[in-house]
This record gives sequence, C-alpha cells and structure tokens, in this order.
Amino acid sequence: MGSNQPQKVMAKRNIVVIGASLGGLEAFKKLVSGLPADIGASIFLVWHISPNAEGVLPGVLGELTDLTVVHADHGDLIRPNRIYVARPDHHLLVDDRHVHVTRGPKENRFRPAIDPLFRSAAYAFGSRVIGIVLSGALDDGTAGLWSIKRCGGIAIAQDPDDAEMPSMPKNAIREVAIDYIVPVSEMAALLVKLCNETVEIGTRLDKEELGQLEAEVRVAADQNRLDIDIPQYGEMSKLSCPECQGVLTLLKDGSLSRYRCHTGHAFSPETLLEAIAEKIESNLFAALRGVDEHVILLNHMGDHFAEANYRADAARYFRKAREAEQRVALIRNAIRASADIEVIRTSEERL
Repeated sequence: MGSNQPQKVMAKRNIVVIGASLGGLEAFKKLVSGLPADIGASIFLVWHISPNAEGVLPGVLGELTDLTVVHADHGDLIRPNRIYVARPDHHLLVDDRHVHVTRGPKENRFRPAIDPLFRSAAYAFGSRVIGIVLSGALDDGTAGLWSIKRCGGIAIAQDPDDAEMPSMPKNAIREVAIDYIVPVSEMAALLVKLCNETVEIGTRLDKEELGQLEAEVRVAADQNRLDIDIPQYGEMSKLSCPECQGVLTLLKDGSLSRYRCHTGHAFSPETLLEAIAEKIESNLFAALRGVDEHVILLNHMGDHFAEANYRADAARYFRKAREAEQRVALIRNAIRASADIEVIRTSEERL
C-alpha cells in the first residue's frame, strides 16, 4: 500500500551568507583562505564600508583562494564555488536563482547592510542557509541571523574573544540561538562539514511571519514601498526616524526589538540610540553657534554705545552678553553629557 504522507524534499546546505564591519577584513581573509575550491556552496559577503570607498575586497580575497570572487552584479545567476561581494553603497540580496543589487533604504545606517542579505537568503532558501556574523561594532546581522534560524538555517558567530571588535558577534550570541561559536581559524573546516550535509527543505513560518519577511525583503529591494504595509506587522512607536523624520514602527522578532519607518529605514535599538545621540549633539552645536553669535552681537552693540558715550545702554548690552555667556557654558556641559552614551558603548565593547 502506498503512503499518503508527502515525501520529504531534501537538498544540500549550499547558501552561505557572511557579514562583518570593523575588523572584518582580516576575518574575511582568514576564513576565505581556508575554503576549498570545490566546496559546492554559493557564498555572499557584506562588509560595512564607506559608500565612496573603492571596492577592493574581491581583489584582496581573490589572491587567497581558488574560488571565484566577484562583485555582485544585479541579475547574476547564483553559481556554486563562487563568492559574491556586496558593492559599496548597494544592498546585496538573493532570490532562489539570482543576485539582486539595489539601493534600497539604509538599515542600521549602512548600505550595504547585513540584515537585508540574511533575510533575503532565509526567505529564498530556508534551511539551506548558513549565516555567519563576524567582527564588528553594534549589532547589524543579529535580526537577520534570527530570521535564518527561524527559517531552519544554521547560525554561526565568531568567538568574541577572537574578534577585533566583538560587539556584533556578542549581540548575535545574546539574542539568537547560535549553533556554533568558533574562532575564524575553525570556520572553513566547519563550513566544509555543514555544506556536505543534506537537510529537509520547506518553511516553518506561518502566513503572517512569511508575509513580514517578504515585505522587508521587498523594501530592501527598493520596490514601491506604498504597496508595502510594514506597520501592520508591528505597532507605531513615539519615535521618529533619524534619517527622514518618519514615524517608526516597532517590530518584534521573538524577544528582539527593532524599528522601521514607512520609507524603509531600519534600526536596531543600539543603532537608533547612537543615531539619536548624534542628532542631539548636532542640535546642541547648532544652538551653541546661535548663542555664540548672540554674545558677539551684544558685545558689538555694547562697544558701539560705549564709544558714543551712552554708558547706561552699553552696560545693559554687556550685561546681556555675560548672561548669554552663562548659557554657552550650560550648552557646552550638555554637549559633554551627550557623549556619555558613546563612552558607555565603547567601554562595553572592550569587555
């Protein structure tokens, strides 16, 4: 008698997505140099770099491996034994057959960002994905790695003690059920092992989760965001986007919170905190400039009346100038206090 049970569909784990920022170059070099030319996987790299930087990573890594290393081009077919590198100022995404290179909204203040690549891979390939977070500041990659795990993939983090900048792997380890925490020197061998394993493919997500994941991939792909209703997947916050001043929607990935505005900019709590702190400092310096100009003008008018022998008027302007100078001191103290967030974060990264 035949079984009515649906047959399992099996496939190799052969999609590897890797993200890094500060300290990432050396980590990438060490990892790539240990990969065999016949690993059988397609590998995608995102490294936080300046939008105006020259994209040197393919050339640097190509000297260290027999794998083909290229800058990703929009519409490229996904091929095995090839490393695709995100271009400066462009997100790198994938679908089930092709590479997508876009200028969608920044995430965590970066383009390329790690989370968009990780989410698109999770959406397209599910359990076939291996996600790796390497050295870097703040926490880009954490939310994307959570999506990879949620879709049945494997999550790997660089051992923070092995990372030049441990914040990114530390945040990933804290928020995601990481499968492997290893130094970079052990990752190539681990990838060879994992890429030889066969897994059942399919999705664990319910309709709403799948809809949200698809919507966020579409945002990063720079599709028409008027057709993408991100707020339906979260709740409106009282916070505004530091990039465009739009209202931010609070989204939840399990216990992990993050924010996205209606134009598509996305922030982790740490990145949003840093962006707000920078905005506060910028506004305070603008206020300081205005008060400095007020002092200069008051003293100039005081000098004018003194020269004209209107002593009472001159004294009044000089007194107002001294009062304004006291406000300058208060603003400077506020600027110093606004740096406390950065000092705390930097101290934590040294731990």
